[in-house]
Amino acid sequence: MADYKAAPLATLPRTLDPNDYFNLSPEKRRADEERAAIRANLKRQYQTQLNNPHRNALIEDPALNRWVYARTNPYPHFRPTFKTSMFGFMFGVAPLFALYFIFKTDRDRKEAQIKAGARDRKFCLSS
Repeated sequence: MADYKAAPLATLPRTLDPNDYFNLSPEKRRADEERAAIRANLKRQYQTQLNNPHRNALIEDPALNRWVYARTNPYPHFRPTFKTSMFGFMFGVAPLFALYFIFKTDRDRKEAQIKAGARDRKFCLSS
């Protein structure tokens, strides 16, 4: 910790700030210890459920349930922004117009060549 040098263009991470790292108040340390104990207890409960050889049901994980719900129902939580609107335009509308323009100009070019006699008009479904 003592030999750590901050990068010239980066700020010091909060976890490496010596004032926050070493000079913690007893209340903050107690709160951190309580949170760590709760996490350890939840982890132990999950591991005992996961490794139970007589388990018949699925393990309910509330965080996983929230994540699956958010993935299957995105629209109640969707907020339209400039970025999402541009993504929708770029990947939804622009390709349709680009493909229309490409196919239309190619067909017009072929018809102009056929009318000019530079291209032989044969019956073919693919070209």
